[in-house]
Amino acid sequence: MFVLSSCGAIGTGSSVPGSPTTTELEQLLSQVAVVDQRPHPGGYERGCKSGQACVFGPAWSDDQDAPMGHDGCDTRNNVLAQDLSETTFKPGTQDCVVLSGMMTDPYSGDRIEFDRGQANAVQIDHVYPLAAAWDFGANTWPLSVRMRFANDTELNLMAVKGSENQSKGDSTPGQWLPPNPAYHCFYAWKYLNVAVSYGLPISRADFAALTELEAARC
Repeated sequence: MFVLSSCGAIGTGSSVPGSPTTTELEQLLSQVAVVDQRPHPGGYERGCKSGQACVFGPAWSDDQDAPMGHDGCDTRNNVLAQDLSETTFKPGTQDCVVLSGMMTDPYSGDRIEFDRGQANAVQIDHVYPLAAAWDFGANTWPLSVRMRFANDTELNLMAVKGSENQSKGDSTPGQWLPPNPAYHCFYAWKYLNVAVSYGLPISRADFAALTELEAARC
C-alpha cells in the first residue's frame, strides 16, 4: 500500500465533493429512531467455521439478494471494482477479481494504490458495523435480511484504508468519527442512511454526535 497524497489540508467546517446538504442530514436525523444506549443481547458471532454461529452468513458471499448478489463475483471484489479507479482484473475472471487500482480513502482523504498482494492495506468497511447492527436489532432479523445487510454494496459497504477500518472497529458515531473532518458529513450521511433504510436505531450518544456535526455544518 502506498499513500500518495492526503487531503489533510482541508480543515474543520469544509467538506468533500459529494457530501450531503444540511437539509439532507436534518431529514435523516428526524427519521432515525433513537434509544438510550446500545443494547447488549449477546450471541453475536461472525465466524462460520464448524460450531460457529455465522450470524450474518459467510463473509462476502455472492449467494444473497443484496445489490450485485448472484452476479458470479464475491462481495469484496464487487466493492473494490465499484470504489477503485484505474482498475485491473485477474485474467479469466470476467472482470471479477481485482488485482490493482487507485482509491481515495473516504475517512482520511489519503490517495492509496491498491495491490492484491497487499490486500489488507485496503479493507471493506461496514459503515454501520455488523456487531453494532446485531446489538441494535439485527439479532431479530431472519438470516436472509442479515446477509443482505452484510453484503449491501449500495448502502453499507465501502473500500477504506485498512488502518482506519481497524481503528473504527465496531464503533458507532458517538465513539468514532473519520480522522479527517472534511469527511464527517459524508460519514454521517452514510451512517444515517443505513440506519433509516434498515430500521436500525442509534443511541442518544450517536444522535448527539451526529446532531453536533449537522449544526456545525460538519
